[in-house]
Amino acid sequence: MVLRRYTVRGVSIALWEQNDPVPVAQPLVFIHGSGCDHTMWEYQYPVFADDHRVIGLNLPGHGESGGAGEKTVDNYVAWVKEILDACGCPRPVLIGHSLGAAITLRYALRFPQDISGIVPVGGGARMPVNPMIFRLLRDDPATAFQLIAKFSLAKPNREMHMSDLMEGMMASGIPLMEGDLTACDIFDVTDQLPTVSVPALLVCGDDDKMTPPSLSRDLASLIPGASLSLIAGAGHFVMLERPEAFNRAVKSFVDSLAGGDSQV
Repeated sequence: MVLRRYTVRGVSIALWEQNDPVPVAQPLVFIHGSGCDHTMWEYQYPVFADDHRVIGLNLPGHGESGGAGEKTVDNYVAWVKEILDACGCPRPVLIGHSLGAAITLRYALRFPQDISGIVPVGGGARMPVNPMIFRLLRDDPATAFQLIAKFSLAKPNREMHMSDLMEGMMASGIPLMEGDLTACDIFDVTDQLPTVSVPALLVCGDDDKMTPPSLSRDLASLIPGASLSLIAGAGHFVMLERPEAFNRAVKSFVDSLAGGDSQV
């Protein structure tokens, strides 16, 4: 994967793509969650990059991208739309985690003609944030980031991932994290989900304490034709905690869109 930069609204946006993109294959666009960046998908890029054009997107203000973050999902959707237009990515599958999941859902409602499908990971029709997190971000940010990282991972997976996850979110800064969490907190597409017209796969860890599996079950029941994959032994960061199972689920979904039968 190599870093490529595109200028959108005068801002340098960083995308990670494979060295030699496959122009004829289904593009896959990976969208990270609150206070994170493209590295959250490090276990997915090697699996999918041989057969697909893979893009690891850094939202404005995140990772290597310039600019500042936003405070609404709609604003982030507008950015993603312009970024994909700038890099020439026709009808991708959007794969988004947490805040990224909300972005995929809203994108499917606003621009269904521009995408081939969505994979909301650890999402919900609503994604309220515990007010305690906002208070701690103001008063005791170190504890806030520690709690977010701790409860985002299933207990057996904390030793492997918690330190890196906490350090990454802390590096993003308090204002960015507050804005991202605010965007999640006010997000609500419950009444609109029955009008989603693109194929959808909902993925969630069965031990997700941040966006419990019940939220993904509700999404699956509200989105016409949607399927649901609950991954055992994983928390909120299912793509890091159980990458093999996650990749199989996504691969099966993407193959079904093209009638493919390749294996992970």
